Amino acid sequence: MLDYTRTVRAAAAQISPVLFSREGTLKKVLDAIAEAAAQNVQLIVFPETFVPYYPYFSFIQPPVLMGKEHMRLYEEAVVVPSPTTEAVSQAANRYGMVVVLGTNERDAGSLYNTQLIFDADGSLVLKRRKITPTYHERMVWGQGDGSGLRVVETAAGQVGALACWEHYNPLARYALMTQHEQIHCSQFPGSLVGDIFKEQIEVTIRHHALESGCFVVNATSWLSPEQVQQVTVDERLQGVLKGGCNTAIIGPEGNHLATPLTEGEGLVIADLDFSLLTKRKRMMDSVGHYARPELLQLQIDRQPKTMMSDRAISADTCESSLQESRRNPPQPPLVRGENISETLVRGENISFGSMENQD
Repeated sequence: MLDYTRTVRAAAAQISPVLFSREGTLKKVLDAIAEAAAQNVQLIVFPETFVPYYPYFSFIQPPVLMGKEHMRLYEEAVVVPSPTTEAVSQAANRYGMVVVLGTNERDAGSLYNTQLIFDADGSLVLKRRKITPTYHERMVWGQGDGSGLRVVETAAGQVGALACWEHYNPLARYALMTQHEQIHCSQFPGSLVGDIFKEQIEVTIRHHALESGCFVVNATSWLSPEQVQQVTVDERLQGVLKGGCNTAIIGPEGNHLATPLTEGEGLVIADLDFSLLTKRKRMMDSVGHYARPELLQLQIDRQPKTMMSDRAISADTCESSLQESRRNPPQPPLVRGENISETLVRGENISFGSMENQD
């Protein structure tokens, strides 16, 4: 039974990665978890693909020139599981905190935009991949499948997650809404495009909170001026790597529960009073009394997609094949030294192809 009486303290981290260093960025994640724990935080959300860093290079470089940076991202990407994920798991367990972490996941020869949710006991309860990378990102990441469109039960409540422009896919959002998510964890890159991106994030997260009747905890990265220069020395391109940050926590009525952070590093912290979920849903429950499933209904395929699967053969199929072989037994081939007339006497058909290379 869902609990609508509790209060959960949540944090959204606006934080800079250590560019080109998985270990450096991981240390900042662990430090931020410890800082949040000192303020009694029970759930923390980090930005999109924060470990090791968002592939900013793909936004400003044409594909023909980005090979070097793409290869470097491969080298620093996160394998799941690995010592990197184990370190986060241990921190979650140590502080009794739910951790939502964005990573560049490496799976053999491919990279994915992957969201990881660790429960407060350190267990990895969800690994999901962004279903459709956006625009330039398609040169970097593969696609996810529907298996990750799940809300998971955690120590902080029913938690769901989407990355960046997945929020512009209303059916993906609705898939989580139908599972009664109480806390939606959204992740964006930040330091991208400029103020228009910040404004778009604002509209997106507030609308989802209203439509879903849930809390939204949103985290974006932030690049310092020095880091922007690390990404590119071209001053004409540096402008698109500024602004676009909007780390915030939204209530189910679409209001900010704490002052959002749009520049610099820090934690946005708020207490999530779950009774506000009922207050909103009694007026508009888009997957309950306000829904019309006889008119509009979502169908979803949540089976994991793999490159190979073993073909299962049923007992009925085996029996049918056996009966067919009994009705039409295989014919012996024409043997060396046997002439055609002898074969005809036996009443067998002749396959002239079988006579080739008999000598």
